[in-house]
Amino acid sequence: MAIRYFNDSCTYRLPEKRRTREWLTEVAREEGYAVGEINYIFCSAERLLEINREFLSHDYYTDIITFDESDLRGEGVINGEIYIDVETVADNAAQFGATRLDEMRRVVVHGVLHLCGQKDKTPRAERRRPRARNPADIDPVHDAVQQTQDLCDQHGKSSHQDVFRDAAVFEINL
Repeated sequence: MAIRYFNDSCTYRLPEKRRTREWLTEVAREEGYAVGEINYIFCSAERLLEINREFLSHDYYTDIITFDESDLRGEGVINGEIYIDVETVADNAAQFGATRLDEMRRVVVHGVLHLCGQKDKTPRAERRRPRARNPADIDPVHDAVQQTQDLCDQHGKSSHQDVFRDAAVFEINL
């Protein structure tokens, strides 16, 4: 099992990498999957636009593109490459009153949830609700996800697709 972080055309450094790995592993486990090999590649808006054009034939900016490389033989292990545009993440954070780090955490988990089979704007994604937890277990990463959902609720939006460009809010079952 490995979750790795790389840069392509930017110098972004994700803080708390170990803690983020643990959190992402737990999210995958709660979804019924184990983490295999996941590579996060942080890049510029122009680089992700190139990837979007080349591989998906989409001519627009987005904050994340997930390439699922999981073996679909029912082994329950997720693998993939997740490209994140750090510029669009920063723009979205400013636009919606989130910190850059909270928005980045939301986008990072978004990629893992795609690998777990969740798609943008599906009925399952829109009806997910976090379970109650011991307050001592709640950490800033979980708080970031909850703040994102609260933002959607404040703006009368049912999904992240309505609020943020090309991404969906997945209410994390932590």
